[in-house]
Amino acid sequence: MIKQFLYPCSVMHRRYGDLGYRFNYDIFTALFDIDALEETNQQTRWFSLNRWNLISLRTKDHLPAGEQDFRGWVERCLVNKGIQQVPHKIFLLAMPRVLGFVFNPLSVWFCLDEKDQPIAILCEVRNTFGEKHVYLLDADQQWPVQSRSEKVFHVSPFMDLQGGYAFSFHEPNEQLRLSILLNDQKLPKLSATQTGHAIEFSDRQIVKQVIRFPFLTAKVLGAIHWHALKLWLKGARFHRKPEPPMIEVSK
Repeated sequence: MIKQFLYPCSVMHRRYGDLGYRFNYDIFTALFDIDALEETNQQTRWFSLNRWNLISLRTKDHLPAGEQDFRGWVERCLVNKGIQQVPHKIFLLAMPRVLGFVFNPLSVWFCLDEKDQPIAILCEVRNTFGEKHVYLLDADQQWPVQSRSEKVFHVSPFMDLQGGYAFSFHEPNEQLRLSILLNDQKLPKLSATQTGHAIEFSDRQIVKQVIRFPFLTAKVLGAIHWHALKLWLKGARFHRKPEPPMIEVSK
């Protein structure tokens, strides 16, 4: 049974082609049961919903302006894209706010049926320009979820919009395994993986992870800009940022 966890993780990015480049960094992330957030808020001293704590989760970090209901927003996204089945459970995989700060390049919403089989997955992607886009993946009620989507959202100034993503997401349980491959004309351009081992979502483990990563947001943003600088110095071509997609969710 899937349940709430903390995941100390390793994130890997690899760029292919003439400017081959690879880097890794460590983070921690959390798998939230969105129907149990109020209960978790009451029972966990060092986690809060919509207010400051060692770690916290705020609706405004993931929902459009004015939205307050995680489940309601997810269900509308599914219905608007032709998926009528109501998820029995919805889990959000995302880095929480740590000491009030957060930046999530990728957040993943797992929409599950009564048997913990996937109905759909929402991939919430953010860039450092304050923009976000959501890719909705069909799941066919089996793990791992393997799906494809055209790239429509600008992420890096050193990567154009050409190509498509191949997603492979395993069931988030004791092990976390996510991988995304960006291809263009069947040639790989970029691969990214996130792997981790589950630990208990508890006050003790929250404190341990915050001690280990007190400046998690600064680390993630720092890694993004540091490696962008190194790519620029290597001669990577710069691409101006296009306007973001007009629609919030693409399928």
